Amino acid sequence: MAQTDTVTRILDTAEVLFAERGFAETSLRNITSKAKVNLAAVNYHFGSKKSLIQAVFARYLDPFTERFHAALDELEAKYQGEVIPLEELLETMARSVLEVPAERNSLKVFMKLLGLAYSQAQGHLRRYIQEHYGSVFTRFAALVRQATPDLPDAERFWRLHFMLGTVIFTLSGLDALRDIAEKDYGEHVSVRELIRRLRPVVVAGMNAPLPEPVGDALPAAG
Repeated sequence: MAQTDTVTRILDTAEVLFAERGFAETSLRNITSKAKVNLAAVNYHFGSKKSLIQAVFARYLDPFTERFHAALDELEAKYQGEVIPLEELLETMARSVLEVPAERNSLKVFMKLLGLAYSQAQGHLRRYIQEHYGSVFTRFAALVRQATPDLPDAERFWRLHFMLGTVIFTLSGLDALRDIAEKDYGEHVSVRELIRRLRPVVVAGMNAPLPEPVGDALPAAG
């Protein structure tokens, strides 16, 4: 088996098992058994489980970052220093997210992995993503800040993460949502149709009025 075939087989198997079971619950032996390679091959090509996890993410985030930077370049050239509307920023991000996994037909897997990166104790992965891909997310956040000048920074932080959580939940559960839509409402929904429906909800959430401050006093017992 050629080295490139071995690496691809390991990565293909690892990303599916990580998405199905989680990082901690998936052992290297689980991966080698399903990929039909020996443990020495994983150690030779990746060195450690942490490095393998990072390599799985790199397959998506390398092309995504390149495409997203290019798309933001086009937006900035179009608006020539003017504020880019929030709707266009979110549409551009969604389009970039969809284009990359579409090449490998594994959008659900990518979304599940992204959710696991935040929900499981993988500090090394968050550091890796920040170090290697933080520039494009920082750039996007700065443009969102310009588009939402009335939001305090802390509130914007929360809303961006609520938005991310909504997108991850929706796209990682795509098959189940499609089944429900078809069975209960007779609708066949494409991914792009789903994004079209999701966009106004996310935009409305980002533009919602600030919440009322929560009082410190506890209600009196009845």
